[in-house]
Amino acid sequence: MSLSIGIVGLPNVGKSTLFNALTKKGVPAENYPFCTIDPSVGIVPVPDERVQLLSNFSKSKKTIPAVIEFVDIAGLVAGASKGEGLGNKFLTNIREVDAIAHMVRVFEDDSVIHVSNKVDPIQDIGIINLELALADFETVQKRISNIQKDVKKNDKEVIAEEIILKKVEKVLEDGKMAIEANLNDDEKFKIKSLNLLTLKPMLYVLNTSEATENTEAIPPGLSVKIDPVFEEGFDDLIKQSYALLGLETFFTTGEDETRAWTIKIGSTAPIAGMAIHTDFKEKFIRAEVISCEKLLEAGSHVKAKEKGWVRTEGKDYIVKDGDVIEFLI
Repeated sequence: MSLSIGIVGLPNVGKSTLFNALTKKGVPAENYPFCTIDPSVGIVPVPDERVQLLSNFSKSKKTIPAVIEFVDIAGLVAGASKGEGLGNKFLTNIREVDAIAHMVRVFEDDSVIHVSNKVDPIQDIGIINLELALADFETVQKRISNIQKDVKKNDKEVIAEEIILKKVEKVLEDGKMAIEANLNDDEKFKIKSLNLLTLKPMLYVLNTSEATENTEAIPPGLSVKIDPVFEEGFDDLIKQSYALLGLETFFTTGEDETRAWTIKIGSTAPIAGMAIHTDFKEKFIRAEVISCEKLLEAGSHVKAKEKGWVRTEGKDYIVKDGDVIEFLI
């Protein structure tokens, strides 16, 4: 499953430095704006001790963790929605990711240039969010204009779409994010093709650096704090990004391989099986399921079965995070 989270923010807030640390990949991280012109993509393993525990349990030859894709997107500036600072290109890059990690600079350091010549986290957040909203506003208005002929023909589907679009348009016009329109899943699906930036799930990453102890500057309600660059902070960010994308993990384990498989939360067993091979959905018969914790507690598959902890589940079973599954097809 290829789902990605884009790291966005103003120029010079530490996006590429964070990306490098997360992915151990050497993209430019120089002290000037726009050093990353094209997005760099890195595949990052999701920290999960259960993978190694299961691998040790099965004495597996190979151990393969779940992964998440991070995209380092160059900095936006005020006016990006009108093309300022290569804005159109960068907005397109953001449109292509599934979720957004919005990086915010909190630290004070005169040796590190700030694009606005002052550190103001609330203002910085506002600049980025406004540019995303303005870009979406233009997209929504263009779509409303393009469907007017079909609206006049009383096309029910198009009329329903227009109602949703106008609801979103009103929120964006007020300078808010499209997500604040509180659309239900059906409404989101109807306008999914627009790929609105401010409908994407977003978390905020605070770059406090080692240069500041001033926690009063940190805006309330932000999701992740990296203070300073510690592995624990990175692990937390990766896990929260994984959750932000609505993902969970199930496992397969044996002597050849222990692997963590990534699926969307709420997937049925046949849909989950498609992570292994697309044929699993159509050829699915049943699944033998046990939680990772119970399998490890039992000490062996045989003992787990003797205790009745291994369940046989059908095609309607909703896979849970941490399930160890053997598919029968």
